[in-house]
Amino acid sequence: MTRERTLTKKSGHRTDSSGDAVQAYRAFVDVVNMSPDELARWLRTPESKAAGQHNDGGESVGHASGRRIVTLLRTRREALDDDDYAHMRKVVGYVHRHLAQRPSGDVTDTRWRHSLMNWGHDPLQE
Repeated sequence: MTRERTLTKKSGHRTDSSGDAVQAYRAFVDVVNMSPDELARWLRTPESKAAGQHNDGGESVGHASGRRIVTLLRTRREALDDDDYAHMRKVVGYVHRHLAQRPSGDVTDTRWRHSLMNWGHDPLQE
């Protein structure tokens, strides 16, 4: 099966228009249950900044991903490129793996929930 690709006029980026891109987009909007405004507000909190894996004391991987998710949610679908779809797949994989590790008890104020929220998914909104 060949993958059809087109060039977007605005950015010149190659955009995947195959079924894989459609599937990635649908899975992404299915797992990201926070609005762009809600996620942007969350990312400004101390709890958001403390959650996740930090490299050399800098921004966590999840926090950086959250900023990109806000941008993706605010981008028109036809303007998305291959890198955007790759990040969507990464988000979906992370959320599914992390949900499988749900701790017992109340998760309201846990690093587990905060980490998921950095990736655009609030498990209390399910």
